[in-house]
Amino acid sequence: MLRSYRVLAFSLASLASANAAFADPPKSPAALPAKAKQVVLISFDAAREISQWQRSRALAKRTGAHFTYFLSCVFLLSPETRQDYAGPGKAAGKSNVGFGASKQDVADRLEQIRLAAAEGHDIGSHACGHFDGKDWSKADWLAEFASARRIFENAYAINGIAEPAGWHDFAHHALVGFRAPYLSTNKALYEALPEAGFQYDASGVSKGPAVPPTVNRTTRFALPLIPEGEKAKPVVAMDYNLYVRHSGGTEEPAMADAFTERAYQAFRAAFDAEYNGKRLPLELGFHFTLMNNGAYWNALERFAGEVCIKADVECISFRDYVERQRVGQVQATAGG
Repeated sequence: MLRSYRVLAFSLASLASANAAFADPPKSPAALPAKAKQVVLISFDAAREISQWQRSRALAKRTGAHFTYFLSCVFLLSPETRQDYAGPGKAAGKSNVGFGASKQDVADRLEQIRLAAAEGHDIGSHACGHFDGKDWSKADWLAEFASARRIFENAYAINGIAEPAGWHDFAHHALVGFRAPYLSTNKALYEALPEAGFQYDASGVSKGPAVPPTVNRTTRFALPLIPEGEKAKPVVAMDYNLYVRHSGGTEEPAMADAFTERAYQAFRAAFDAEYNGKRLPLELGFHFTLMNNGAYWNALERFAGEVCIKADVECISFRDYVERQRVGQVQATAGG
C-alpha cells in the first residue's frame, strides 16, 4: 500500500512537471513607452559682435547644436548707410543700439550669417532699431518688418559690397521667426506677424517650460521662469535677467566665477527637471554682450557641452522645432 501511494505521488508530480513544461512561459512586464527626446532651444539676440558669432558657431560644432540668431537689422548698415533706416515715428539714422561699425564690419557680419545658415542655424529677426513697440499700431509693426526684410535682403547692395551668389534668394526666405526688443509686445504685433510672413514668435515669458501653442498661424514660444540661487527664486531664463539678478545690471568682474556657477546650476536644474520629468522643451536666451565678464556664456558653454551631446537630447533651433511640428500636423491630417 505504501509503495502504491509513492507511485501515485510520483506520477502526479511527473504530470505536474510535464504540464508546467508545456504551459505558456510567464509574460514579461509590459515595456514602458520610450520617452521623447529632450528639446533645448538656445537663442541669441542682436547678433552684433563678430567674435561672438565665431564663438557660438564653434560651440555648435563641438556639441552638434543648432541655434537661433535674432538679428537687429541696423547692424547691417554702416555709419555711411545708416540713413537707409527709419523706425516708426523716428528720424532716419536713429537706433537704440547703434549701427555697424564700418563697411568692413558689416561685410564680416554678413559672412558670419552666411556661414551660420550654411551650418544649419536659424536666422530670425529682432526688428531693426531695438525700439520698444508696446504702443505701436499694426501698421507700425508692418513698417518695421518691411525695413528689416528690405535691409536684410539688400544689405550687400546698400553697402556697396559684392554680393555672393544665392544671397538674395536665401535672404528672401530666411526670416521666419521674430523676437521683440525688450520682449515688449502688444495685440497689434500678433496681428501683424502672420501678415508679414512670420511662422513663429519668441517674445513671450511663461511660468515654466511649456509646449508652444500656435495661434493665428503663429507658433508662440516663451522664455520660462526657472529657479535660481539659494532660495530658488524664479528668474526669466535669459542672460540679461540673470545679470540684473546677480549684480543689478552693473559689471562685477570679481564675481564672474560665482555668477557663472549660479547660472550653470540654474540651467542644469531646469534641464534635469524636464529631462527626468515630462520633457517639455526648455528655452534659454542670450545676447552677444559679455555680461559680468562673460559669466553667462561660460555657463552656457559648460551646459551645452554636457547636455547637447546626449543621445536623447536635441539642441535645435526654433525654425527646426516649428518645421517638425507642422510636418507632424500635416501627417496627422493626412492620416486622419
